[in-house]
Amino acid sequence: MVDLERPRLKVGFIPIIDCAPIILAEELGSYERQGLEVEIRREVSWANVRDKLALGVLDASHILAPLPLALTLGIDSVRVPMINAMTLQVNGNALTLSQALWQEMEEAAPDLIGAGHAPLVARALAAVVAKRAATGAPRIVLASVFPYSVQNYMVRQWLASGGLDPDRDVRLTVVPPPHTVAHLSAKAIDGYCVGEPWNQRAVALGIGRIAMTGTDIWRGMPEKVLGVTEAWAEKNPETLKALLKALIEACVWLDEPSHRAEAAQLLASPRYLNTPADVIARTLDLPDFHVFHRGAANFPWRSHADWFLKQMVRWGQAAADIDIAATADRVNRTDLYRAAAREIGVHSDVDNIREKRTVTTLGRDEQAAPGVELRCLRGGHAHRGIADRAREGNAGACRDNRDGPALAGKTAALASPAHRG
Repeated sequence: MVDLERPRLKVGFIPIIDCAPIILAEELGSYERQGLEVEIRREVSWANVRDKLALGVLDASHILAPLPLALTLGIDSVRVPMINAMTLQVNGNALTLSQALWQEMEEAAPDLIGAGHAPLVARALAAVVAKRAATGAPRIVLASVFPYSVQNYMVRQWLASGGLDPDRDVRLTVVPPPHTVAHLSAKAIDGYCVGEPWNQRAVALGIGRIAMTGTDIWRGMPEKVLGVTEAWAEKNPETLKALLKALIEACVWLDEPSHRAEAAQLLASPRYLNTPADVIARTLDLPDFHVFHRGAANFPWRSHADWFLKQMVRWGQAAADIDIAATADRVNRTDLYRAAAREIGVHSDVDNIREKRTVTTLGRDEQAAPGVELRCLRGGHAHRGIADRAREGNAGACRDNRDGPALAGKTAALASPAHRG
């Protein structure tokens, strides 16, 4: 075994189901097999994770997919170059609304909410927004888990599909994932977008209704990634490779359906999610809702980074002149993932994965991820993008067209890239 620069590590996680690879690598002995002694630390918020990574209190952490990009650009309160070395899970998010807000929507637009289609439900919410504005009632308050998060962009996409301006027509706030249910119960917020099990928890308690899932917008959305600082990665290359190999092993195990019940029991522990195992199992059992490895789910696609960076520009978080391609290449380190995956032998075709950024128009121009399904929120239908033909025996079809036209306005219906898995 290669000598590791730093065999003893502190790795952080937030209690959400997509922290499972961090937890299961410990429970399955994957860290130990890679020569690592890992202390996994439960953190209270994404701001806490951010600060501890920046200060070196944590060596690595389960982190929001867009956050390493924001930290590298210095557009958050902390500026520190970060890398995303692998995706830990795709999918797994949902938007939950309070029962009281759902009832308002049923009264304001029964035909729309009864359709059960995400954009139409957003239009039902728009009817409530208009009604409240006309009567002087308070604005609807919706929470995501962090400004630079998949959940924030999901909420914004959904609101925009209903013709709403997220920065004007509703009030957006931030609530850490473990506190979302309590905030909804206390009527401090009207809804939230978060990773499971906190949506299922609200349903089980009878206080919330799931209005949409992340797959309604982007099937294959990268949810959480493994984040380390760029300096740490440069100083500890063999340690990082060992950590990646341990996590890939855990992800492979988690994607086996027969392991999901055991995973639910382990994650339910007060040390981890502190949530009833049956609630966790309910969401883990949903088909294709939690994908930990298959379909190249762990690969840190730079085209995904392109998309997140475009959202930061679109919603005023980043300047329009940021170098999207250079930032994506710096942060999403496909080379590091390839090296680890090659050594552990889980991707026989890892060297054949070739990326491209292809512009596809569905009511607006959007950067497409490789091997994607593009979902048009306005029409509710899916369109097949250009597939990653390298893994289908047609490597010559690959091309790289990264720089697409400018993004549409805030309330345009969106086409979002998604892996078909």
